Amino acid sequence: MAEEKKSLSGNTSMLLLQLMSERDMYGYEIIETLRKRSENVFNLKAGTMYPLLHGLESKGLLQCYETESQGKVRRYYSITQKGRSVLAEKKEEWKTYSRAVDQVMGGALYGNA
Repeated sequence: MAEEKKSLSGNTSMLLLQLMSERDMYGYEIIETLRKRSENVFNLKAGTMYPLLHGLESKGLLQCYETESQGKVRRYYSITQKGRSVLAEKKEEWKTYSRAVDQVMGGALYGNA
């Protein structure tokens, strides 16, 4: 069970890095973008997302800055060069993993049944 939680956290971190690679975003924007693009599959709560963001920041994969907008101070997150490198690695790992799962789950489609 601990391995599943670690895997889920790693995959969610990959998704967060992907969003930040497209543009800088603030917390609520990240949550809403992830929810909409995943068609409600990934519906993160702030209490789940912020520890992930802080972890990525402490590893040097993201950096944050504050900007005032309409009287509100918002904390934006942006991906670092190191974060882009890690994202590229994670994407390759995901391709390998998802291809293997597809081959097992759809074995008959690949002539392995």
